[in-house]
Amino acid sequence: MADWRDSPTSAVGMNSPAAGAQSVGYDAGLRSYMLSVYNYMASGVLLTGVVALLFAQSGLAAQILGGPGLLKYVIMFAPLAFVMVLSFGINKLSTAAAQGLFWAYAAVMGLSLSSIFLVYTQASIAQTFFATAAAFAGLSLFGYTTKKDLSGFGTFLIMGVVGLLVASLINIFLKSSALDLAISFIGVLLFAGLTAYDTQKIKGMYAYVAGTDMMGKTIVMGALSLYLDFINMFMFLLRFLGNRE
Repeated sequence: MADWRDSPTSAVGMNSPAAGAQSVGYDAGLRSYMLSVYNYMASGVLLTGVVALLFAQSGLAAQILGGPGLLKYVIMFAPLAFVMVLSFGINKLSTAAAQGLFWAYAAVMGLSLSSIFLVYTQASIAQTFFATAAAFAGLSLFGYTTKKDLSGFGTFLIMGVVGLLVASLINIFLKSSALDLAISFIGVLLFAGLTAYDTQKIKGMYAYVAGTDMMGKTIVMGALSLYLDFINMFMFLLRFLGNRE
């Protein structure tokens, strides 16, 4: 996601061409743009959830992800490959191709996340999902409406995610429950911050892409950013709220 997150954010605030008195047409276009981003993001999350549940209930998740074999690792790492292609190849992709890759990514992510149904009860997964949805809605609303420029937090949050990944890799070998708890707590905070930050950035990008060929692809990339924030916040919260089978 490096290329997307590193995009300039100066469209928010004084440097925005729409700063000051915005036209009614601009406001309507912005609302339509943001609604498209949220629709794509929410549809992707829904697709992921449906695929995960069906794959788990079919018994294939336990058979493939719970046993040896190459297919297990393909399912585990395929989502990363999709994100890399979208992030670094977005300028070369058509809007239709970017949309197709987003839906394919959401479906493959569902296969990967089906393992949570083998570990946690469905009731606790549902409770955590709704808690995440409520938190996400509040944080995204804050990012959309706040007048404070959040761009200064971007580097800090992204570096925090990098540090979190390193700590998670280290804990694979240490197997420390205390470190695992700390990673989960910090992960929730980081992706909560990224939800607000990314929302403001996506809103600011509208001033640059409105009426251009990049509009459709920007919507897809915005949806992908918010999708990743939601899924990661959900997974870290599940470590706290999930009841094991």
